[in-house]
Amino acid sequence: MPILFDAEKKVFRLDAGSSSYAFCIDSHGYLFHLYYGAKISDTDLFYLQSSLQMASFCPNPPDNSPFTLDTAFQEYPVNGTGDYRVSALSILGENGSTATSLQYRSHAIQKGKYALEGLPAVYADENEAETLDILMEDPLTGAEVHLLYGVLDNYSAITRAAVIRNGGSTPFVIEKAASAALDFPTMDFDMVHLYGQWAGERQVCRAPLTHDIRTVASKRGSSSHAHNPFAALVSHSATETTGEAYGASLVYSGNFAIEAECDALETTRLVMGVNPIDFAWTLNPGERFTTPEAVLVYSNEGLGGMSRTYHKLYRSHLCRGEWKEKIRPILVNNWEGTYFDFDEQKLLAIAKDAAELGIEMLVMDDGWFGKRNDDRSSLGDWFVNEEKLKGGLKPLVEKVNALGLKFGIWFEPEMISPDSELYREHPDWTLCAPGREPSIARNQYVLDMTRKDVQDYLFDAISAILSSANIAYVKWDFNRNLTEAASAKLPPERRKETFHRYVLGLYSLLDRLTSAYPHVLFEGCSGGGGRFDPAMLCYSPQIWTSDDTDAMERCRIQYGTSFVYPPSSISAHVSAVPNHQTGRVTSFETRGNVAMAGAFGYELDLTKLTAEEKELVKKQVAQYHAYAPLVQGGDFYRLLSPFESENRCAWMSVSPDKSEALVTFIVPRTRVNFNSYLRLAGLDPRKKYLDESAGRVLSGDTLMNAGLNLSRNYCDGESVLIHLKAVQ
Repeated sequence: MPILFDAEKKVFRLDAGSSSYAFCIDSHGYLFHLYYGAKISDTDLFYLQSSLQMASFCPNPPDNSPFTLDTAFQEYPVNGTGDYRVSALSILGENGSTATSLQYRSHAIQKGKYALEGLPAVYADENEAETLDILMEDPLTGAEVHLLYGVLDNYSAITRAAVIRNGGSTPFVIEKAASAALDFPTMDFDMVHLYGQWAGERQVCRAPLTHDIRTVASKRGSSSHAHNPFAALVSHSATETTGEAYGASLVYSGNFAIEAECDALETTRLVMGVNPIDFAWTLNPGERFTTPEAVLVYSNEGLGGMSRTYHKLYRSHLCRGEWKEKIRPILVNNWEGTYFDFDEQKLLAIAKDAAELGIEMLVMDDGWFGKRNDDRSSLGDWFVNEEKLKGGLKPLVEKVNALGLKFGIWFEPEMISPDSELYREHPDWTLCAPGREPSIARNQYVLDMTRKDVQDYLFDAISAILSSANIAYVKWDFNRNLTEAASAKLPPERRKETFHRYVLGLYSLLDRLTSAYPHVLFEGCSGGGGRFDPAMLCYSPQIWTSDDTDAMERCRIQYGTSFVYPPSSISAHVSAVPNHQTGRVTSFETRGNVAMAGAFGYELDLTKLTAEEKELVKKQVAQYHAYAPLVQGGDFYRLLSPFESENRCAWMSVSPDKSEALVTFIVPRTRVNFNSYLRLAGLDPRKKYLDESAGRVLSGDTLMNAGLNLSRNYCDGESVLIHLKAVQ
């Protein structure tokens, strides 16, 4: 049983894969955290409870219990009643106070994995998981808090969420509601998180914890390019393969905060959830508020072990629908090939070349709708621009299909152009604080996704397009952040609910569309990777990783993304050179080798390729068909970090049965005469492997301990792709 409760000792122990998580109910009804780490077998763990006493500046609870909450390790710390560290919950009661207190009332252990109302979450059936539901209560405010724990048998992962119900007779306001808190008896950790910007997402930052409160957050209305909703605490000596790593990933696409506080006692508290800045939620009697899900992963096999747990879990138990584990079609997107300057003739010319080269899908990007010839108009007018596509969409799609290609299309549903029919008809649908002029970015405003009429309009408009032709793919873009976020449809006292209600409206619309069109492959996008988060994987099992398509930049971006997200979700394309973002010239082979590490495709005008380049496309298409099951369904190992060396970068994928591997070695910037011995990982030490490029057979233990000798003189941007196959 993954969830154990020792009724005599009042200790819960959650066994998830190779990890255990334990906490207890004390005699006063508090929940105290006891242990999280490698798997253990005892439940008599009360001795681990922190019993440090401080001076009067750290008060005892009102019942004069012989401890102080200010030093206790707590499961869900609350605000205003003696614990001065970062809290998980703060409720403003009718009396005007934010002092909150929670005591245990009951619990239930159930087969299967809980679901969250209106929010995406990890899922599993009753044979794969168990749920622990603990009811806590604040008698004064009437707040009832259900702490939810999901434990999957085969993963070293524990999911957490909270459902807050007003069980009283008067309203109260939630000012902070985190999804999870973790207390550690040490601060001997490095913190790893992923920061970035547009065209430079998910750069890796690793630094030791210090005596402070370190916050990773977004208040942009989306999970954002700037910070990803993920952090890990890792032992100072942890590497890719050794040491302890505690991952914390939030299944949410809006404003979030991850706070790590280290105090003078050298303990650490990690709290994650909805960002409390610009947030407040009124709960009337009987109403509920549900937090997003936090996914906690423990690894004693370093950062690589943590990442592979996230990869498998998110690929199999977060992505949904028929595309979650299917091999994705090779597509060509016309954006960098034509931008807005296209018509049916240009698209069909690209499609004709694509068909001859073995590419499987043509995606028509921005510019096909309304009067859209640049980025200054028509967002919201989701009808075909027949000046470009004479006769509408269906004839074009039929011609593309006749060439043997699938057809995909771009939308940016959450936005509205001031110069659009929709804005002229419904200016009130723009998200804006009453009395203020809305800020404009990329010549566009944001639609108020909290409104049901807006959601209904978008569902009908998008459905009309998807039903009008044989469309197999949708690229869903989001090209600006939210400002003046105070929905006019909400009363003034509830306008701080706007950010979260916006995200709930987005999820509701995506759920309706993906349910209505289950065969369509949805790809997420936000100016590239500005909304690359676990929640979006529920609706779009692949996400456009970055608008920066330069292969050398993509080494860093894709490497950082792999800390949490499976390769199958990392949309990666070969683009033209000089690169449109950096001006860098990189070989066609290297551009293909880097893109081969994810959901593979092309971002260029195929009609402009040379004959030699077209032969390379055919080679890459054949490689993708050979290697895609391995890359998208295998175990991913980071070998050499581009964040630690400008000279080398390497990764590899290994099939689950360890019979096959694909190794990628990149030299972003060369040096004269330097050795390159590359130790591999994840192979079966007893198997023999054929290196198909060298014709050499070596054992798995030799490849992992002695490695490959890749020493030679390289040029900037050169790369090597090595396929290994187990032989008898």
